Amino acid sequence: MLETISSSPIHIILRLIFCLFVICFTTWASFAIWYQAPFGKAACAGVIILLGIFSVWILWGQFNHFSWKKNISYIIVALIILGWWSTIRPSLDRMWAAEVARTVTGTVTGDIVTLHNIRDFNWHSPTDFDANWKTSTYNLDEITSVDTFLSYWMGPAIAHTLVSFGFADGRHVVFSAEIRKEHHEEFSSIGGFFRQFELAMIAAEESDIIFTRTNIRGEDVYRYPINIEKNTAKALFHNYVETANALAKKPEFYNTISSNCTTVVFDLARMIDPGIPFNYKVLLSGYLPDYLYDQGVISHDIPRDQIKNAAHINERAIGNRENYSQRIRQ
Repeated sequence: MLETISSSPIHIILRLIFCLFVICFTTWASFAIWYQAPFGKAACAGVIILLGIFSVWILWGQFNHFSWKKNISYIIVALIILGWWSTIRPSLDRMWAAEVARTVTGTVTGDIVTLHNIRDFNWHSPTDFDANWKTSTYNLDEITSVDTFLSYWMGPAIAHTLVSFGFADGRHVVFSAEIRKEHHEEFSSIGGFFRQFELAMIAAEESDIIFTRTNIRGEDVYRYPINIEKNTAKALFHNYVETANALAKKPEFYNTISSNCTTVVFDLARMIDPGIPFNYKVLLSGYLPDYLYDQGVISHDIPRDQIKNAAHINERAIGNRENYSQRIRQ
């Protein structure tokens, strides 16, 4: 009787669904263990192998000597892993890499904003630099421009998004939502799905944060002037400062899809205009210029097919840090 019931079409479908669950959860758990388990990689590999063997045994049992006890045992293991995962929390106190050792904060008095921990490094190579952090005060009523920079480092679909505010006195300050990696870590897009990095808000000079991409790392960088009213620009600047202050008090994890350099910009823009439509190009940030063009945020004075060539700044960036901001805008 039990065998007849367990072989019915409904039960076969349920078994197939459970198999899909086992495959998906085992894959996710394996990455989670690899990137977050608090022991060495050899031990992580051993745990992942054991989990894989256990999962194969569970899958085999769905159609050979089926037993509910096996399924329950897998669910118990899954709950234990999820319980461990829920204990992983973001932190403000780690041995950070030098370039993200500090994050920006701001004090606001009306239109006067003082930013603390603005990065102004002099980069000689990706690992050799003269560190410098400074404090500067800005009058938001003197904002004259807002530019979006896209730095391509992993194919045409993925780019790092930065937003630069220009002022009447010729200064520029760039906001960038970045991974806050530890001193021994390297960026990993997969690790970004598994709480490997915290989210950091960095404010920096263009001759630091843009220069290092064009002149040191050799990334392809594009500058897109943004059509934006001054009051909207001021509100966006305020939102950046509020986000930076919040992250300095309560850390969050970086996520490759849901909480990254581009989604942060989009979320801030939606605070100003909730009607801005979402689009897959927000996630595939390399295509963001097309989205901005469609929204009328990028000027239509230049035909769409010519905008990217006009925006490319690498040739103009050649040289040292002196007059860097003026050079890339020639």
